[in-house]
Amino acid sequence: MRATVVRAQRPTSAHAGDTALLHADGHLDGFVGGACVEASVREYGLRALSTREPLLLRVIAGEPSHSTEDGAVEVSNPCLSGGAVEIFLEPSVPAPRVVVVGTTPVAQALATLGAALGLELELTDGTDAAPGRDDAALIVASHGHGEEPALEAALRAGVPYVALVASRVRGAAVVASLNVDEDQRSRVFSPAGLDLGGKTPAEVALSILAQLVAERARLRAPGAPASGASAQAATAIDPVCGMSVAAVDATAHVAHDGATIYFCSTGCRAAFLADPERYVGQP
Repeated sequence: MRATVVRAQRPTSAHAGDTALLHADGHLDGFVGGACVEASVREYGLRALSTREPLLLRVIAGEPSHSTEDGAVEVSNPCLSGGAVEIFLEPSVPAPRVVVVGTTPVAQALATLGAALGLELELTDGTDAAPGRDDAALIVASHGHGEEPALEAALRAGVPYVALVASRVRGAAVVASLNVDEDQRSRVFSPAGLDLGGKTPAEVALSILAQLVAERARLRAPGAPASGASAQAATAIDPVCGMSVAAVDATAHVAHDGATIYFCSTGCRAAFLADPERYVGQP
Protein backbone atom coordinates (compact mmCIF):
# COMPACT_ATOMS: atom_id res chain seq x y z
CA MET A 1 0.00 0.00 0.00
CA ARG A 2 1.39 3.40 -1.03
CA ALA A 3 0.34 6.43 1.01
CA THR A 4 0.99 9.79 -0.67
CA VAL A 5 0.36 13.24 0.81
CA VAL A 6 -1.56 15.12 -1.90
CA ARG A 7 -2.36 18.28 0.09
CA ALA A 8 -1.18 19.76 3.37
CA GLN A 9 -2.50 22.82 5.21
CA ARG A 10 -0.19 24.49 7.73
CA PRO A 11 0.71 23.91 10.43
CA THR A 12 1.53 20.29 9.61
CA SER A 13 4.79 18.38 9.54
CA ALA A 14 3.96 16.72 6.23
CA HIS A 15 4.29 18.21 2.74
CA ALA A 16 2.62 17.38 -0.55
CA GLY A 17 4.57 14.58 -2.18
CA ASP A 18 5.65 12.87 1.03
CA THR A 19 5.13 9.11 0.75
CA ALA A 20 5.18 5.97 2.83
CA LEU A 21 4.68 2.27 2.22
CA LEU A 22 2.24 0.45 4.49
CA HIS A 23 2.85 -3.29 4.83
CA ALA A 24 0.13 -5.85 5.51
CA ASP A 25 1.29 -6.16 9.15
CA GLY A 26 0.75 -2.42 9.71
CA HIS A 27 4.42 -1.41 9.57
CA LEU A 28 5.05 1.95 7.86
CA ASP A 29 8.18 2.85 5.89
CA GLY A 30 8.46 6.52 5.00
CA PHE A 31 6.86 9.74 6.28
CA VAL A 32 3.35 11.15 5.84
CA GLY A 33 2.99 13.05 9.11
CA GLY A 34 3.30 12.71 12.87
CA ALA A 35 2.48 9.71 15.01
CA CYS A 36 -1.26 10.34 15.14
CA VAL A 37 -1.51 10.83 11.38
CA GLU A 38 0.43 7.60 10.98
CA ALA A 39 -2.11 5.88 13.24
CA SER A 40 -4.96 6.96 10.95
CA VAL A 41 -3.00 5.97 7.85
CA ARG A 42 -2.37 2.56 9.40
CA GLU A 43 -6.04 2.02 10.31
CA TYR A 44 -7.58 3.17 7.03
CA GLY A 45 -4.72 1.86 4.90
CA LEU A 46 -5.29 -1.66 6.24
CA ARG A 47 -8.99 -1.26 5.46
CA ALA A 48 -8.13 -0.22 1.90
CA LEU A 49 -5.83 -3.23 1.60
CA SER A 50 -8.67 -5.53 2.66
CA THR A 51 -11.10 -4.05 0.11
CA ARG A 52 -8.37 -3.52 -2.51
CA GLU A 53 -9.89 -0.15 -3.33
CA PRO A 54 -8.09 3.24 -3.15
CA LEU A 55 -9.16 5.76 -0.54
CA LEU A 56 -8.62 9.47 0.05
CA LEU A 57 -7.95 10.10 3.76
CA ARG A 58 -8.35 13.62 5.14
CA VAL A 59 -7.06 14.21 8.68
CA ILE A 60 -8.05 17.39 10.51
CA ALA A 61 -7.65 18.65 14.08
CA GLY A 62 -10.48 18.11 16.54
CA GLU A 63 -12.19 15.67 18.87
CA PRO A 64 -12.12 12.05 17.66
CA SER A 65 -14.71 11.46 14.94
CA HIS A 66 -14.94 10.36 11.33
CA SER A 67 -17.23 10.71 8.36
CA THR A 68 -17.22 8.76 5.12
CA GLU A 69 -18.38 9.12 1.56
CA ASP A 70 -17.67 7.12 -1.57
CA GLY A 71 -13.91 6.77 -1.90
CA ALA A 72 -13.06 9.17 0.93
CA VAL A 73 -13.01 9.45 4.71
CA GLU A 74 -12.42 12.44 7.00
CA VAL A 75 -10.95 11.82 10.46
CA SER A 76 -10.73 14.32 13.31
CA ASN A 77 -7.47 13.85 15.15
CA PRO A 78 -7.07 15.21 18.72
CA CYS A 79 -3.28 15.33 18.58
CA LEU A 80 -2.89 16.98 15.18
CA SER A 81 -1.03 20.28 15.59
CA GLY A 82 -3.58 22.14 13.50
CA GLY A 83 -4.14 22.44 9.79
CA ALA A 84 -5.09 19.39 7.76
CA VAL A 85 -3.52 16.76 5.58
CA GLU A 86 -4.96 14.73 2.71
CA ILE A 87 -3.38 11.38 1.91
CA PHE A 88 -4.15 9.11 -1.03
CA LEU A 89 -4.09 5.45 -0.06
CA GLU A 90 -3.41 3.21 -3.04
CA PRO A 91 -3.43 -0.57 -2.47
CA SER A 92 -0.83 -2.60 -4.31
CA VAL A 93 -1.60 -6.29 -4.05
CA PRO A 94 -0.13 -9.24 -5.93
CA ALA A 95 -2.10 -10.82 -8.75
CA PRO A 96 -4.46 -13.49 -7.42
CA ARG A 97 -2.81 -16.91 -7.79
CA VAL A 98 -4.77 -19.71 -9.42
CA VAL A 99 -3.29 -23.21 -9.19
CA VAL A 100 -4.24 -25.36 -12.17
CA VAL A 101 -3.59 -29.08 -11.91
CA GLY A 102 -2.89 -30.67 -15.28
CA THR A 103 -1.40 -29.92 -18.67
CA THR A 104 -4.50 -30.79 -20.69
CA PRO A 105 -5.88 -28.49 -23.40
CA VAL A 106 -8.36 -27.06 -20.88
CA ALA A 107 -5.52 -26.36 -18.44
CA GLN A 108 -3.53 -24.61 -21.18
CA ALA A 109 -6.56 -22.56 -22.18
CA LEU A 110 -7.06 -21.53 -18.54
CA ALA A 111 -3.49 -20.26 -18.43
CA THR A 112 -3.95 -18.25 -21.62
CA LEU A 113 -7.30 -16.69 -20.75
CA GLY A 114 -6.49 -16.20 -17.06
CA ALA A 115 -3.49 -14.03 -17.82
CA ALA A 116 -5.77 -11.57 -19.63
CA LEU A 117 -7.86 -11.31 -16.45
CA GLY A 118 -4.85 -10.33 -14.36
CA LEU A 119 -4.55 -13.73 -12.68
CA GLU A 120 -1.30 -15.51 -11.90
CA LEU A 121 -1.77 -19.02 -13.26
CA GLU A 122 0.46 -21.83 -12.02
CA LEU A 123 0.25 -25.16 -13.84
CA THR A 124 1.31 -28.18 -11.83
CA ASP A 125 0.46 -31.83 -11.27
CA GLY A 126 -1.60 -33.22 -8.41
CA THR A 127 1.28 -34.47 -6.30
CA ASP A 128 3.21 -31.19 -6.48
CA ALA A 129 0.24 -28.88 -5.96
CA ALA A 130 0.70 -26.73 -2.86
CA PRO A 131 -2.41 -24.54 -2.56
CA GLY A 132 -2.55 -21.96 0.21
CA ARG A 133 -5.30 -19.99 1.92
CA ASP A 134 -4.31 -16.80 0.09
CA ASP A 135 -4.74 -18.44 -3.33
CA ALA A 136 -7.77 -17.40 -5.35
CA ALA A 137 -8.52 -20.86 -6.70
CA LEU A 138 -7.46 -24.41 -7.40
CA ILE A 139 -8.77 -25.92 -10.61
CA VAL A 140 -8.16 -29.59 -11.37
CA ALA A 141 -8.11 -30.25 -15.10
CA SER A 142 -5.93 -33.37 -15.27
CA HIS A 143 -8.44 -35.99 -16.47
CA GLY A 144 -7.95 -38.44 -13.60
CA HIS A 145 -4.30 -37.79 -12.68
CA GLY A 146 -3.59 -36.67 -9.11
CA GLU A 147 -7.04 -35.21 -8.57
CA GLU A 148 -7.81 -36.30 -5.00
CA PRO A 149 -4.59 -35.08 -3.29
CA ALA A 150 -4.86 -31.66 -4.88
CA LEU A 151 -8.56 -31.24 -4.07
CA GLU A 152 -8.09 -32.35 -0.47
CA ALA A 153 -5.12 -30.01 0.02
CA ALA A 154 -7.07 -27.04 -1.35
CA LEU A 155 -10.14 -27.73 0.79
CA ARG A 156 -8.08 -28.12 3.96
CA ALA A 157 -6.18 -24.92 3.19
CA GLY A 158 -9.44 -22.99 2.79
CA VAL A 159 -8.94 -22.00 -0.86
CA PRO A 160 -12.16 -20.11 -1.68
CA TYR A 161 -12.78 -21.58 -5.16
CA VAL A 162 -12.08 -25.27 -5.78
CA ALA A 163 -13.21 -26.86 -9.04
CA LEU A 164 -12.91 -30.19 -10.85
CA VAL A 165 -13.13 -30.56 -14.61
CA ALA A 166 -15.00 -33.84 -15.09
CA SER A 167 -18.33 -35.23 -16.22
CA ARG A 168 -21.15 -34.98 -13.72
CA VAL A 169 -21.03 -38.70 -12.95
CA ARG A 170 -17.25 -39.04 -12.64
CA GLY A 171 -16.95 -35.76 -10.78
CA ALA A 172 -19.49 -36.88 -8.19
CA ALA A 173 -17.55 -40.12 -7.65
CA VAL A 174 -14.25 -38.26 -7.18
CA VAL A 175 -15.77 -35.77 -4.74
CA ALA A 176 -17.42 -38.57 -2.75
CA SER A 177 -14.04 -40.30 -2.37
CA LEU A 178 -12.28 -37.27 -0.84
CA ASN A 179 -10.97 -37.74 2.69
CA VAL A 180 -12.60 -34.56 4.04
CA ASP A 181 -15.89 -33.82 5.77
CA GLU A 182 -19.16 -33.33 3.92
CA ASP A 183 -19.14 -29.53 4.28
CA GLN A 184 -15.79 -29.39 2.54
CA ARG A 185 -16.90 -31.77 -0.23
CA SER A 186 -19.87 -29.51 -0.91
CA ARG A 187 -17.49 -26.67 -1.74
CA VAL A 188 -16.12 -28.41 -4.86
CA PHE A 189 -17.55 -27.06 -8.11
CA SER A 190 -18.02 -30.09 -10.33
CA PRO A 191 -18.59 -30.01 -13.22
CA ALA A 192 -16.43 -26.89 -13.14
CA GLY A 193 -17.73 -23.72 -14.74
CA LEU A 194 -21.00 -22.06 -15.65
CA ASP A 195 -23.27 -23.86 -18.06
CA LEU A 196 -22.52 -21.78 -21.16
CA GLY A 197 -22.85 -24.69 -23.57
CA GLY A 198 -19.16 -24.56 -24.47
CA LYS A 199 -17.45 -27.53 -26.12
CA THR A 200 -13.91 -26.50 -27.04
CA PRO A 201 -11.13 -26.25 -24.44
CA ALA A 202 -11.17 -22.46 -24.70
CA GLU A 203 -14.94 -22.33 -24.23
CA VAL A 204 -14.75 -24.64 -21.20
CA ALA A 205 -11.94 -22.53 -19.75
CA LEU A 206 -14.03 -19.39 -20.31
CA SER A 207 -16.97 -20.90 -18.40
CA ILE A 208 -14.68 -21.83 -15.48
CA LEU A 209 -13.09 -18.38 -15.29
CA ALA A 210 -16.55 -16.76 -15.48
CA GLN A 211 -17.63 -18.85 -12.49
CA LEU A 212 -14.44 -17.92 -10.64
CA VAL A 213 -15.04 -14.20 -11.28
CA ALA A 214 -18.64 -14.53 -10.05
CA GLU A 215 -17.55 -16.33 -6.88
CA ARG A 216 -14.86 -13.77 -6.10
CA ALA A 217 -17.41 -10.98 -6.52
CA ARG A 218 -19.85 -12.79 -4.22
CA LEU A 219 -17.20 -13.18 -1.52
CA ARG A 220 -16.31 -9.48 -1.74
CA ALA A 221 -19.94 -8.35 -1.48
CA PRO A 222 -21.01 -6.42 1.65
CA GLY A 223 -21.99 -8.82 4.41
CA ALA A 224 -19.96 -11.73 3.02
CA PRO A 225 -17.73 -13.42 5.59
CA ALA A 226 -14.15 -12.11 5.35
CA SER A 227 -11.32 -14.61 5.10
CA GLY A 228 -7.61 -14.77 4.46
CA ALA A 229 -6.04 -11.64 3.00
CA SER A 230 -9.45 -9.98 2.62
CA ALA A 231 -10.14 -9.85 6.36
CA GLN A 232 -10.09 -6.37 7.88
CA ALA A 233 -7.75 -5.65 10.75
CA ALA A 234 -9.51 -5.16 14.08
CA THR A 235 -9.61 -1.71 15.62
CA ALA A 236 -9.39 -0.41 19.19
CA ILE A 237 -9.88 2.89 20.99
CA ASP A 238 -6.91 4.65 22.57
CA PRO A 239 -8.11 5.15 26.18
CA VAL A 240 -5.98 8.28 26.59
CA CYS A 241 -7.05 10.42 23.61
CA GLY A 242 -10.05 8.49 22.27
CA MET A 243 -8.65 7.87 18.79
CA SER A 244 -9.57 4.78 16.82
CA VAL A 245 -6.45 2.77 15.91
CA ALA A 246 -5.61 -0.51 14.21
CA ALA A 247 -5.24 -3.35 16.72
CA VAL A 248 -2.04 -4.77 15.22
CA ASP A 249 1.45 -5.33 16.59
CA ALA A 250 2.82 -2.33 14.67
CA THR A 251 0.56 -0.03 16.72
CA ALA A 252 1.91 1.17 20.10
CA HIS A 253 0.44 -1.12 22.75
CA VAL A 254 0.84 -2.57 26.24
CA ALA A 255 -0.47 -5.60 28.10
CA HIS A 256 -2.57 -4.68 31.13
CA ASP A 257 -4.62 -7.00 33.35
CA GLY A 258 -4.62 -9.72 30.71
CA ALA A 259 -5.72 -7.43 27.88
CA THR A 260 -3.82 -5.65 25.12
CA ILE A 261 -4.38 -1.90 25.00
CA TYR A 262 -3.53 0.06 21.85
CA PHE A 263 -2.50 3.71 21.48
CA CYS A 264 -2.19 6.26 18.71
CA SER A 265 1.37 7.10 19.76
CA THR A 266 4.11 6.38 22.26
CA GLY A 267 3.08 9.60 24.02
CA CYS A 268 -0.37 8.22 24.85
CA ARG A 269 1.19 4.92 25.87
CA ALA A 270 3.56 6.73 28.25
CA ALA A 271 0.63 8.68 29.76
CA PHE A 272 -1.24 5.44 30.35
CA LEU A 273 1.74 3.71 31.95
CA ALA A 274 2.26 6.68 34.26
CA ASP A 275 -1.28 6.41 35.69
CA PRO A 276 -3.15 3.37 34.31
CA GLU A 277 -5.93 3.59 36.90
CA ARG A 278 -6.94 6.93 35.44
CA TYR A 279 -7.75 5.30 32.13
CA VAL A 280 -8.91 1.80 33.11
CA GLY A 281 -12.55 1.40 32.16
CA GLN A 282 -12.36 4.08 29.47
CA PRO A 283 -13.91 3.01 26.12
